Amino acid sequence: MTDGEKNTISFEVFASFKRIEQGNPIISLQPPLWAAATHAIVVDDSVHYIWCKRYVNRRWVMMHATAPISDITNITQDKRNPIIIPSTDGFDNAAVEYPFPFLNPADGKYYMYYRGKGETTPEQTGLLVSDGDLGEWKRVQHTPVIPADTEHELHGSTHPSVAIDGDMIHIVYTGKATKSFGEGLTMCHATAPTNNPAMVTKNPANPVFTGSGEAWDSKSVRETELFKGPEYFHILYGGFDGEVWRIGHVRTRDFLNYEPNPYNPVFTPSDDPDDFDCDGVLTGQILEIGNTYIMLYAGKKGNEWQTGLATI
Repeated sequence: MTDGEKNTISFEVFASFKRIEQGNPIISLQPPLWAAATHAIVVDDSVHYIWCKRYVNRRWVMMHATAPISDITNITQDKRNPIIIPSTDGFDNAAVEYPFPFLNPADGKYYMYYRGKGETTPEQTGLLVSDGDLGEWKRVQHTPVIPADTEHELHGSTHPSVAIDGDMIHIVYTGKATKSFGEGLTMCHATAPTNNPAMVTKNPANPVFTGSGEAWDSKSVRETELFKGPEYFHILYGGFDGEVWRIGHVRTRDFLNYEPNPYNPVFTPSDDPDDFDCDGVLTGQILEIGNTYIMLYAGKKGNEWQTGLATI
């Protein structure tokens, strides 16, 4: 048994997240507005939340908030919000959403891949950079770094998530073959060198994951979230059976072969019809804080999605 195998995060861990008893949703807006697509990064003693506000007209903007790691639900919103808005005439002139912040070890700067939607163009992945103030970002370029240019991405190369391994950035993202929110969605994989995060190369095997073969994720896979362990890349993803979104887990070493969690789906909507997440769950980002793990996620009630928190 290798050292990595000894330290492998078990399937049971990914199936043991429980909603916090008080405080959910941790970021929310009054319906019909949404507060979703939230991702976070830990910097020193603070958690930085990058979350997204969706208006009735489907216009998305990005927001920034912080909390101490000692009390991660004690959230303070940035007075500068929104920190990123759609461009005037770029590929993302209708919506900016689904940011995934990370520290690049190659240059010490923070980057975010994100979903950009145009008025007349599909959802595509762009790239932002920050010198350290996570309330201030600028576009690396005004064109997508992951364009929607293949048959399985006709309507989107979108919803990116990142894990760094050595000098390589691994990106998983959603390929959107149709306009539907619930059909024709698959997981794709790409890489970029840490010394040039904008130089993205798509995996020629894309789409690399289309579901486990079980009924609960038989219709679509979307909003795939990477977490790097000592032996595997772990992926939490939204699985759709035609009616409900649930969160599943697979692990892989090579982004070609996937081992499903036997406890799938590992996180499901609340049984309480009054809860904010009773109708669906998505976007399960795992963060390691201290000696434990937390999971940010999006919960749906009716037509609205808000941000929740679960812990081990």
